[in-house]
Amino acid sequence: MPELTRGRRLVVLAICCMSLLIVSLDNTALNVALPAMRRDLGATVAGMQWTIDAYTLVLASLLMLAGSTADRIGRRKVFATGLVVFALGSLLCSLAPNLEALVVFRMVQAVGGSMLNPVAMSIITNTFTDPAARARAIGIWGGVVGVSMAAGPLVGGVLVQSVGWRAIFWVNLPVALAALLLTLRYVPESRAPRPRRPDPVGQVLVTALLGSLTYAIIETDPLFAGIAAVALAGLLFYEPRRREPLIDLRFFRSAPFSGATVIAVCAFASLGGFLFLNTLYLQDVRGLSPLSAGLWMLPMAGMTLVFAPLSGRLTAARGPRPSLLLAGTAMAAGPLLFAAFAAETSDALLLTGYVVFGIGFGLVNAPITNTAVSGMPRAQAGVAAAVASTSRQVGQTLGVAVIGTVLAAGAGALPHADAFVAAARPGYWIITGCGLAVLAVGALTSGPWARRTAERTARCLASEDGREDARKDDAENGREGARKDDAEDGREGGGEEDREGGAQATAKAPSA
Repeated sequence: MPELTRGRRLVVLAICCMSLLIVSLDNTALNVALPAMRRDLGATVAGMQWTIDAYTLVLASLLMLAGSTADRIGRRKVFATGLVVFALGSLLCSLAPNLEALVVFRMVQAVGGSMLNPVAMSIITNTFTDPAARARAIGIWGGVVGVSMAAGPLVGGVLVQSVGWRAIFWVNLPVALAALLLTLRYVPESRAPRPRRPDPVGQVLVTALLGSLTYAIIETDPLFAGIAAVALAGLLFYEPRRREPLIDLRFFRSAPFSGATVIAVCAFASLGGFLFLNTLYLQDVRGLSPLSAGLWMLPMAGMTLVFAPLSGRLTAARGPRPSLLLAGTAMAAGPLLFAAFAAETSDALLLTGYVVFGIGFGLVNAPITNTAVSGMPRAQAGVAAAVASTSRQVGQTLGVAVIGTVLAAGAGALPHADAFVAAARPGYWIITGCGLAVLAVGALTSGPWARRTAERTARCLASEDGREDARKDDAENGREGARKDDAEDGREGGGEEDREGGAQATAKAPSA
């Protein structure tokens, strides 16, 4: 990618943030619309889980494929295609006649969404080459999640209450169109100098693992749990034996990268479960309108909006450790108010829980992303960013699946207020445990030992990739040399034949 002016870099960042905005806004607005969708479509709690998890499942399955494909054929090309497919999926969702069609159209949306966030992060990584500038850009990127969390419940509440739940999908269309036009005008094309080859077997194994695991949790089916275990074993056996795997397990030799992956799963499992429980509680138990429910959750979104850019600056100045420790503490303390003190029964505790959880989630996103892409080869930025994005989606999928299953088992499809509070308590303990995991893993993987593993991994990757590049160059040079030799031999052979033929013709020619 050519070096861009500062203004052009900011425009590229804004375009990438627009893609994140429509994906995140769609998810947060959808959460507010769940009760209305359930009543309109006659769905169960499990059905509502699938409207979220069908999207995140397909998204998680295709993110790494999208990242490596963008590195291979061009990031702008894949990004623009993603905007078109996401907009088409949104239009189809708004026209869905039943729950089954809505789930299928959400999967179409996810195919487009898989081409947006990891590719946008790869574009940002290759646009902002200075580490401090990249960390600040990622902080702004994380702040967009806060904007979507703030705007999503309000926009969703207004649209559901005034027009209907189908209108939440219409919002994506003008934003996606504007982002597409700006992408074609301002985002330069870029690709990895040594892109990875496709890995269809790895892609099938990843899809089988995530799909069967999610189905096993939501539908409590042990057969699919076994399929997930077999798919995981297949991945661990097959991927290290490929020269260019879909999931480069060498990345996980870095403790910070591995830690960022685990933290992303735990943090977004907390978010998915927390939003799912509170959306149903505010509307089904307290009887609030969609707009009122969105206003109640506004303090959580506002804290995320404020603390995400602060976390980006803190990560740029002090590294990821302070942000991760503060994030883990807050993400454990917020749901603990619900698990141990029944915060649902007190307006003050309810708002306090939202504020504290919002602070934690605002702090966690920037260090996850920065740690995932820092220290990795720029040529593989798409793959590294895709692993981080996949971890987020896997976490959200598992959070909704696990918490929804726990809630359904304890309270049924139409919970009474007392039954809901009691049934939700185990879910809040699980969310609290996820926050503690963020704290513990963040502390373990952000110290001096962890940094040394990251440095060794970077040197190893550079060395191994360098040898691989040398082998490719040698092979290419060998083929080129062989072609030149063949051509030279052909010319030489042709010349000798011409000379011999000429001599023979001279000998046979009659004398004058």
